Amino acid sequence: MQLPVRAAHDEGSVSLVAKKAAPRERLQGMTPERLVERMNAIEGLADNERPTLDEARRIIAHVVQRGSDVGLGVRNVRASARDAAFAHIGVGKLELVERHASAVDPFVKYLFECEDGARIETVRIPLHKEGRFSICVSSQVGCALGCRFCATGTMGLVRHLAAWEIVEQVRHVSRELKQEGLGRVHGVVFQGMGEPLHNVDNVLDALDVITNPCGVAVDGRAVTVCTAGIVPGIRAMAERGTRARLAISVTTARSDVRRSLMPIEKKYPLSEVLDAARAFVAQNNRLVMLSFALLAGVNTSDEDAAALAEAIGVGTDRALPVRLSLVEHNAFEGTAFTRPSDEEFARFVDALGRLGVPVVRRYSGGGDIGAACGQLVVERP
Repeated sequence: MQLPVRAAHDEGSVSLVAKKAAPRERLQGMTPERLVERMNAIEGLADNERPTLDEARRIIAHVVQRGSDVGLGVRNVRASARDAAFAHIGVGKLELVERHASAVDPFVKYLFECEDGARIETVRIPLHKEGRFSICVSSQVGCALGCRFCATGTMGLVRHLAAWEIVEQVRHVSRELKQEGLGRVHGVVFQGMGEPLHNVDNVLDALDVITNPCGVAVDGRAVTVCTAGIVPGIRAMAERGTRARLAISVTTARSDVRRSLMPIEKKYPLSEVLDAARAFVAQNNRLVMLSFALLAGVNTSDEDAAALAEAIGVGTDRALPVRLSLVEHNAFEGTAFTRPSDEEFARFVDALGRLGVPVVRRYSGGGDIGAACGQLVVERP
């Protein structure tokens, strides 16, 4: 199938229009409440074909938790209601095209093909405690934002992923972990292909399923939604009352430099993004993660450290509770950036420390298989 051409973008503008609609709803993208609502809206169904809320809970648990693609085996659900749900909504499928395990660390990357032929990548991340894994999911096919240090941005935007396509990435990996006796999904991070808050409705719907006791049943505090700075999306997260963590890709607080690296800065300046983050913290009462991709000779100066400290209000009554996550640039074909030397890295960390900015150094694994931060990209089939 011929997919749409890439969305054009340049330094001064960012197109935030999806080029193609996502496929229709599927069972793994629904909460029990949504399933009841959807089935009640279908005309012509008999009353015994409309599941009760308890029946909907069992159907969703059967599909998402047990990983079943068929209705047989659902317990304590009327056959008429079960069959109607599977007939009218059904279970969607992502085809596994390739699976690559890193030879350097326990990261695994999956290449999936969607029902329309679009392809996305997902990463399985080992956590410190044995038997626990986090899944880095994609939220779009490609990305409209065009950040200069990210391989996905070279694709342009093809389309948003539906909620079920996001959940299906987690469901597939969860099923694999159970079959191999390796453990369970403990966390989910929306930091794969795409800008999650550009696709905010589907992402929040997927998040509802991921955190639902009848769904993947991941604690909301173990879910992180990462954004380059879509202000309305941050505010939508706050209004939704989600327990998920918010992470913001900053990369520099110097506006002119950020504009050259992240075109979204012109549409949503970092100052507005951080104001929205403050509103999120007021609702969520959790600190915000700031992601900082270190680019040698570009964003590691004392000036960059000072600009960041000022932006987050260190030492003032407007201080934003944050933790800064530093990650070295991961190479991909066509990139002009390189990682800073150990000396350059240490100088930047020292400068941040003197200013009172809390810092952690994040390990970005799977680089040998193109699974590290900023490396996810696929070619159209």
